[in-house]
Amino acid sequence: MNMLHDDVIERQRRYDGLSFAMIDMRMNPRLVHWVALVVFEVSASQPSFAADFTADQVRQLLSGPASSGLVDLRNRDLSDLDLSNIDFKRADLSGANLFASRLVSSNLAGAKLRRANLNGSWVMGTDFSGADLSGSSMLGLVIQGGPVKEKPKLSRANLSGVRMIAELPGADLAGADLSAANLSVDMRNQGMGQMRTDLSGANLAGADLHDANLSRSLMMFANLRGADLTNANLYRVKLSGADLTDANVKGADFAEADLDGTILKNVRGMEQAKGLDKATNRDRAVY
Repeated sequence: MNMLHDDVIERQRRYDGLSFAMIDMRMNPRLVHWVALVVFEVSASQPSFAADFTADQVRQLLSGPASSGLVDLRNRDLSDLDLSNIDFKRADLSGANLFASRLVSSNLAGAKLRRANLNGSWVMGTDFSGADLSGSSMLGLVIQGGPVKEKPKLSRANLSGVRMIAELPGADLAGADLSAANLSVDMRNQGMGQMRTDLSGANLAGADLHDANLSRSLMMFANLRGADLTNANLYRVKLSGADLTDANVKGADFAEADLDGTILKNVRGMEQAKGLDKATNRDRAVY
């Protein structure tokens, strides 16, 4: 489980209001794909590498009787801690700094994580079902490596206004609230290109994606049945094979989106959608 920490040298640099974790991959070239996912915004809590508690202290705080109520971890620095296999259902982690923390197989179902910094955290098998992650930052999530292969669970999670760059193919986000979420970071001015979120094959049935920035995301074969995509930015989104049956796309921008094999049956708001004339493979969509 220490593969990344053993092989990766992190150096913080800041350019034009942005902070990057510069990654030296010379020890493990197999991890090069992770480089493009590690981008941290200064607006989120920055890692201090001086956590307020040790991992054992966090476990002790959460081991008390349920009658004692929520454990207050608001705005605490829990960065770079191994918090794997911990049940956080009694914790309030609003505004907490969980930068680069290991949350592998931890239970955060229904947890309060508003405005939390989860940049670079390890979330293999982590249960975020029904968690309130509104306004949080989830850039550069580590979702592979080590013995745990399970994707994080995000069904019914509140991800409104979240900033996320991650590879989550096949993830379950059914019923999640991603309204006004930003899943695209443009770093071309810094010579790093466009960062993408991969939601290929993900379950987003019934998800709230209104006003979300999904530009350039990979959503091939994603289940978007009944999703709310009103006013969503779908510029250059790869939607080939995706199922948008019964989705609402009023005001959504499809400019240069790939609609090869996209299922658009009973889609609402098509007349008010924008950029469809500029979408690619529109003639290959299924109506």
